[in-house]
Amino acid sequence: MKYKFNHKSLSFERENITIKKRLKQLLTYFLTGISFAFVTILIYNNLFTSPKEKQLKRELESTLLKIEELDRRVNLLSNVLRGMEEKDDNLYRTLLESEPVKNRDRYIEQLNINYDYSNIQSHANALNELSRKIDILTAHSQTQLSSYQELWKLAQKKDAIYASIPAISPVKNPQVVSGFGMRYHPIYKILRRHTGIDLIGRKGTPIYATADGIVSSENAGSGYGTTVVINHGNGYKTVYAHLSKRTVKSGKRVKRGEVIGLMGSTGLSVSTHLHYEVIKNGNKVNPIHYFFA
Repeated sequence: MKYKFNHKSLSFERENITIKKRLKQLLTYFLTGISFAFVTILIYNNLFTSPKEKQLKRELESTLLKIEELDRRVNLLSNVLRGMEEKDDNLYRTLLESEPVKNRDRYIEQLNINYDYSNIQSHANALNELSRKIDILTAHSQTQLSSYQELWKLAQKKDAIYASIPAISPVKNPQVVSGFGMRYHPIYKILRRHTGIDLIGRKGTPIYATADGIVSSENAGSGYGTTVVINHGNGYKTVYAHLSKRTVKSGKRVKRGEVIGLMGSTGLSVSTHLHYEVIKNGNKVNPIHYFFA
């Protein structure tokens, strides 16, 4: 029961409360309570952090540090791989006389991500970008591995080619007394083309093969005396004439630096010396250009 003061009669009068009015009061009390609870929760969430939220934030921060470290390592690997590719194309393939790798993407993009502690989606994006970058590095690594395998095969072939090129003097401490080209012949007394060079020395001086090859049975020509002809392959032959003695037989495989005969003065010769020729693709060339060591 509820009483209400009447200002006209200056007395309390009994008030009749209807069901509708009572329901309205109850609804008012309920909405007020809900509003108070909402405001309280909002203030608590803004001013205070729960232990679970603190743990989650620490985990997110730790994840971010790991992503940044992976980012740094991936970019470091990118730089290393880029350097390997540049050396491959500009150094190794140049030395081996091979074309650069075609369709190679020379630019491996750097990974730049803006992180947001409050947005977990940012971490997911960063991981996706790292995954994409690693895929790119993997593809480049496979290409580079294939390139090195190709270079290895080329290098093995080049070893055989280099071994076939005359690259040393056929005698120790060489002294050239007659060079390559036109000269006054010491016996015929006429101007005549000299197809090699003459190296003087004492009788019996060791004569060395100037490249790997097989001793040939072919005749070098008249007037050459006791001679060794070596077929080196890849278009190269060498001739060692006027020897006093051969120390190798036809068909023997010899190595660069191996003794193949002794210096003498056989054939059309006026004194002890070695007549040495280099033949490239059937043409006699100046042997001096092949004294590399």
